[in-house]
Amino acid sequence: MSTLTDDTLPVTPQAMRDEMIVFAGMAVLLGLVPLTGIYPFFVMQALCFALLACAFNLLVGYGGLLSFGHAMFLGTAGYCSAHALKVWGVTPEVGILVGVAGAAALSVVTGFISIRRQGIYFSMITLALSQLLYFIYLQAPFTHGEDGIQGIPQGYLFGIFNLSKPTVLYYVVLAGFLGGFLLIFRTINSPFGEVLKSIRENEQRAISLGYKTDNYKLLAFILSGTIAGFAGSLKVFVAQNASLTDVHWTMSGEIVLMTLVGGLGTVFGPVVGAFVIIAMQQYLAGFGQWVTVIQGVIFVACVLTFRRGIIGEIAHYFRRSL
Repeated sequence: MSTLTDDTLPVTPQAMRDEMIVFAGMAVLLGLVPLTGIYPFFVMQALCFALLACAFNLLVGYGGLLSFGHAMFLGTAGYCSAHALKVWGVTPEVGILVGVAGAAALSVVTGFISIRRQGIYFSMITLALSQLLYFIYLQAPFTHGEDGIQGIPQGYLFGIFNLSKPTVLYYVVLAGFLGGFLLIFRTINSPFGEVLKSIRENEQRAISLGYKTDNYKLLAFILSGTIAGFAGSLKVFVAQNASLTDVHWTMSGEIVLMTLVGGLGTVFGPVVGAFVIIAMQQYLAGFGQWVTVIQGVIFVACVLTFRRGIIGEIAHYFRRSL
């Protein structure tokens, strides 16, 4: 993975300052969205996938671990939250916790299995585990198979915020996205994050320095899967359903595409990539299956012409950390 991230600038006070300024600008712009008349469902959906892509980027962009099965955390958290909300009748905050706990438990098990291998073998194991879960959820009674879990109640968050109101729901999703983003940002700029980057660049050298790299990779995998699950739980309130689409391998492919288009190993790249891909799906829906072809063309163009991604190329041009 070092060939894709070898332009990463060192973490300096100036770099941190640049990133915080961009974060503040992003938060302000997203906070003003309800005043612009933009369809809120589109932005909320994009925010959920942006957080998912950021979680994936933490694993592959900073840890060098390419997972082809990250959709299993999104879908598992969605099913757990949906079942808890509709069948058990729990409050929204408890439903989110149930979904996040489910994704965290899954990430512990799958991470313990998959990190024993490296490179393409790691990727194939995550893909196999994801597809195994897909077929389990297809047959499991509580998921309702191909019908999924529909009509999920939104309720009142903490007994105060009525999530059935689009504006209230939007700001709750925005707060969740910003909180998850800051957690990832703090992680990659911590000593733990620096060790992850050293493992990505040269794992053998990190081992020679005394680091137990498998432990660091497992922790990164668990953190990434848990945050991905949080995104899945938020998505349940936006879409009001949980379906097999969120567990299928094509969803994992979309996550990879979002990260590469935005910029692998950049802080804000996955956010931009998620908005680009979701916008294409939203506004090019009239083209039917041609949307997939267009996404494929963009992916090929990204790999061949600007391998750093949108934000990666901008950061490289201005020599700024983004």
